[in-house]
Amino acid sequence: MSSELTGSGEFKPELGRNLTYGLLDNLGRAIVTGRFHHEAFPTEAELAKQHGVSRSVTREAVKMLTAKGLLSARPRQGTVVQPTSSWNLFDTDVLRWLLERQFSIELLKQFSQLRVAIEPEAASLAARFASVQSLRQINEGLERMKAAERGADDTLEADIAFHVAVLRASGNPFYMQFREVVATALRTSIRFTNRIKGRTASVADHTAVRDAIAAGDADRAHAAMRHLITDVLRLIDQAEEKGAAI
Repeated sequence: MSSELTGSGEFKPELGRNLTYGLLDNLGRAIVTGRFHHEAFPTEAELAKQHGVSRSVTREAVKMLTAKGLLSARPRQGTVVQPTSSWNLFDTDVLRWLLERQFSIELLKQFSQLRVAIEPEAASLAARFASVQSLRQINEGLERMKAAERGADDTLEADIAFHVAVLRASGNPFYMQFREVVATALRTSIRFTNRIKGRTASVADHTAVRDAIAAGDADRAHAAMRHLITDVLRLIDQAEEKGAAI
């Protein structure tokens, strides 16, 4: 009897958490895609009724969206959608919702501009401070990219693994915090740029980054990674000129 009660008690919070995150995802996507541009955001009671969930689940989802900068609660005005400038763009949920909506080359360019400010410096730090394990992870990412060229791995996941490994290898916790943002956004960025190029990412260019890091040459590692990302920016500029779409 007691064990059944305990099992039931453990199950319900997990179910509630699933409902909360499901509602969070639905509402977040609706906000980011502009559903509430011309209509008021529903009250908690209305949301609970529309989605068939409890008020506590609704309240928790709204609280999480508020923490992400998408909503704010104002006295006598209720809950309102915040402008894009208030959204936490480093939140992986927010970034994913942005990438799932009708994408723009301008947003892809902005993301790549962020990358060119972060990843070359991370590569430079990796050349100076990478541990043996970090270098192994970079090598594993590169080997996955080579395998992907032979059809033995996923090209997208292999490319992401390499870039995330470099961020980790920097040894700087602030750079490492960008790994989820980079991984999430690269899923769209790499697909787009690979389609424009008509081929997958250059293994030779990634090898140049790896070799510079392994040699402890910070300047060369910085330049090699910068070359990788400025190549992406060039492709985006070409796509803009041709009026390409995601």
